Amino acid sequence: MIALLVGTHLFWPDNAPIARYDFLVIAAVSIQGLLLATKLERWEEAIVILIFHVVGTIMEIFKTSHGSWIYPEDNILRIGGVPLFSGFMYACVGFTSQGATRLFEIKYINYPPLWTTWLLALLAYVNFFSHHYTVDIRLGLFAFSAIIFGRAWFVFTPDQTPRRMPMLIGYLLVALFIWFAENAGTFAAAWVYPSQRDGWHIVPIEKMGAWYLLMLLSFVLTTLVHRPERMTEVDFQAGQRKPQNGGDYG
Repeated sequence: MIALLVGTHLFWPDNAPIARYDFLVIAAVSIQGLLLATKLERWEEAIVILIFHVVGTIMEIFKTSHGSWIYPEDNILRIGGVPLFSGFMYACVGFTSQGATRLFEIKYINYPPLWTTWLLALLAYVNFFSHHYTVDIRLGLFAFSAIIFGRAWFVFTPDQTPRRMPMLIGYLLVALFIWFAENAGTFAAAWVYPSQRDGWHIVPIEKMGAWYLLMLLSFVLTTLVHRPERMTEVDFQAGQRKPQNGGDYG
């Protein structure tokens, strides 16, 4: 999607038969179909990603109506001021979350109770809307996430040996890379913030906080399909001792 955003910004012809934004919608739908056809994405995962797509589009409609950002180019396939390709950018985040969980066989040490993660996700989503009218509680949400995930670890297997990372560090890294992608997207005029109307500049690093909360929402939605598989420290250490070529534990 990032390649499509930047590539069409640089090379889209002025006399193209369809608008650039409409082409991005068609391309995104094609990518989604290809992922399902090649089984890189499962149908149950696609349903959850669709939910995140809808959740993201609703937020986009609200945010653009309040002037948080704009989509500067005209097109047909849009709802209000929001081109339909925007929801697929949220879907990309959801696909990454689900794909990593499955492909890296992610398990968790000290994963918090599920109800706490759903409460955090719900409060984060509501705050994206409510902070326009009342107190912004994002600092409290950051603290809440640190409390419930502070002792938790991802355990992932990129090759044959399980490795681990504190969940908070993993979340921050994902948010950072989404911020990188956001800078590419705004450079490509996929959307524009009010401060960028007179010329592109790097998105303030503070925006990472919003991506951190949105990514948490995506991750929690992923648990609808991939229920968090818990493991103990003892289990992890046993996996570390397992020989690379199989066989008995050392």
